Amino acid sequence: MIRNIVFDMGNVLVKFDPEMFMTREGILDPTDRQIVSRELFKSVEWVQMDMGVLTEDQLEPMVLARVPERLRSHVCHLLHHWSEPREMVPGMEDQVRRLKDAGYGIYLLSNASVSQPRYWDPMPISRYFDGTMISAFVRIVKPNPAIYRLFTEEFRLEEAECVFIDDFPLNVAGAVSCGWRGIVFHGDVAELEKKLKELGVRY
Repeated sequence: MIRNIVFDMGNVLVKFDPEMFMTREGILDPTDRQIVSRELFKSVEWVQMDMGVLTEDQLEPMVLARVPERLRSHVCHLLHHWSEPREMVPGMEDQVRRLKDAGYGIYLLSNASVSQPRYWDPMPISRYFDGTMISAFVRIVKPNPAIYRLFTEEFRLEEAECVFIDDFPLNVAGAVSCGWRGIVFHGDVAELEKKLKELGVRY
């Protein structure tokens, strides 16, 4: 029986779309967008932030040294403020609220940097969550099975009673390998609700 619903954050609850962020920042030239994407969002250092190895302040000079001067102020702003303004995935806050009202444990398990609480805690949706685990604080990233095991130990949950919702199939597979149920989220809230009901979740 499912008792706990565990959500990923990026592109499940909160939009994480570098293309949108660059447009919002006014970076429109295709070559400039390619540079920023490669040197910031798709960099090794970005992953190291999720791993807790680097902070944004430590990453900043590394990335700025690799981009043209004309892009440095934009890159700096994107690094520290990509989440402003925050945009929710449509329909997901209502979905979380309904699951909470139905009596399920609501949790967050996300690959993110140590700055995550800065933008997560003020969000209205955060009040529904019974617990969160962020990769940078435990220095383990999904889909490493160790993070799923640590999660259930930390919150004293039974693996078979958890369902994990993530937009990356590998991350869902990691949870399933540890005895959880899993759902790959494709951006369709109605599809998600249908799959949860198929697992026995009742609203």
